[in-house]
Amino acid sequence: MNPLKLTDGYKVDHRRQYPENTTLVYSNWTPRKSRIEGIDEVVFFGLQYFIKKYILDEFQINFFDKPKAEIVKQYEKRINNYLGPNAVGTKHIEDLHDLGYVPMVLKALPEGVSVPIRVPMFTMYNTKPEFFWLTNYFETLISTTVWMPCTSATIAKQYRKLLDKYAVETSSIPEFVDWQGHDFSMRGMAGLEAAMISGAGHLLSFTGSDTIPVVDFLETYYNADSNHELIGGSVAATEHSVMCMGTNTGEQETFERLITEVYPTGIVSIVSDTWDLWKVLTEYLPNLKEQVLARDGKVVIRPDSGDPVDIICGNPNGKHEAEQKGVIQLLWDTFGGTTNDKGYKELDSHIGAIYGDSITLQRAEDICRRLKENGFASTNVVLGIGSFTYQYNTRDTFGFAMKATYGEVDGEGREIYKDPITDDGTKKSAKGLIKITKENGTYILHDQATWEEEQQGEMREVFRDGKLLVDEKLSDIKDRIKK
Repeated sequence: MNPLKLTDGYKVDHRRQYPENTTLVYSNWTPRKSRIEGIDEVVFFGLQYFIKKYILDEFQINFFDKPKAEIVKQYEKRINNYLGPNAVGTKHIEDLHDLGYVPMVLKALPEGVSVPIRVPMFTMYNTKPEFFWLTNYFETLISTTVWMPCTSATIAKQYRKLLDKYAVETSSIPEFVDWQGHDFSMRGMAGLEAAMISGAGHLLSFTGSDTIPVVDFLETYYNADSNHELIGGSVAATEHSVMCMGTNTGEQETFERLITEVYPTGIVSIVSDTWDLWKVLTEYLPNLKEQVLARDGKVVIRPDSGDPVDIICGNPNGKHEAEQKGVIQLLWDTFGGTTNDKGYKELDSHIGAIYGDSITLQRAEDICRRLKENGFASTNVVLGIGSFTYQYNTRDTFGFAMKATYGEVDGEGREIYKDPITDDGTKKSAKGLIKITKENGTYILHDQATWEEEQQGEMREVFRDGKLLVDEKLSDIKDRIKK
């Protein structure tokens, strides 16, 4: 599809609505508000993908490489059928095609850094006066592409901080947190692109992921090298269809076949609540204790329903003793383990648990806290973080918006801004040109800058006139996340 059709309908005629002799539009991308308690900084991530995928690849393949007559005919047909009689015209489309590249500058902070609310992450403006209309024409495509990787990367970082905190307090293997947050979200995301851009945000903070395409995504757009670095990985695991096919009267036999014949070594995760989780924990696993302990590897028990906090940590109001104890205590009762130097119990290395249904930041906090209260290390369980975390968000989760703050008309600059009197201040924009400085490790916005000041600060040109100027590596972005 012609990428100039990848926009909101009202954008196509803004060119004629700007003041006559407008020659420049300068806009910025900013998270304006946090709707998640405790988060006041947002991870910047996803712009490089947008530039490579859309400004470079899509424009080249589906616009500049196509015959101009074909592009114009298709565009004219779409707009005429869409708007009815109109005067949008096509000469500006022809002129862009003749130019042969996208005449824009994008300046950005380094991807992977955390940016305070109301501080812009990147700016964008046209380099040729006749294409002033193109800056905010991109707003829709930028917004629909970039808000999710920023949002998911931010939430993943919160999980990482939470799990790191409890691992430092209770575990002898804090490095295990790399694998403790595992991406289970792909099937619940709003399409394949959403799964990949969100899954990429997850892998900035963790290594575990069941979203296979995200590895190719990061190799393609972020210079990851799977030959020399571990981008993302997973383990062998069953699903309910496998367990059901073994029948409910043969479930113990299914477990035994899996851990002794199919996977005699290594890690295997077995979904364990197809029928009766408590029976698995109090009957089948004790019966298979010798086989589990004899393996060179770990058997991971996966509950998949119920309240995750109570299932893992025990429900004091449970109907029976097993339910009251919960998964980790029951595994300890059967397989034992060690008490580490911090005074917390760690399950025998041959057995573990993962829970991957409806995990949230609050539930993760509750699980870690209650495990600690029960005397267990937080790293006894892996959390599958799915679409219940990553899809239950919108552009408004962090109030992302791309707004124009400066323009030039008849050769004169205009500092522009919005500040709706009916708003609570969220939608109030910066004013004029923008400079970002870094003070005590925090990014600070300075608006109403001069062009000389705008050239300074922490933002750097990452794209100009059809050329990518900065090509980030995944490893560098992950390093910034850790810092």
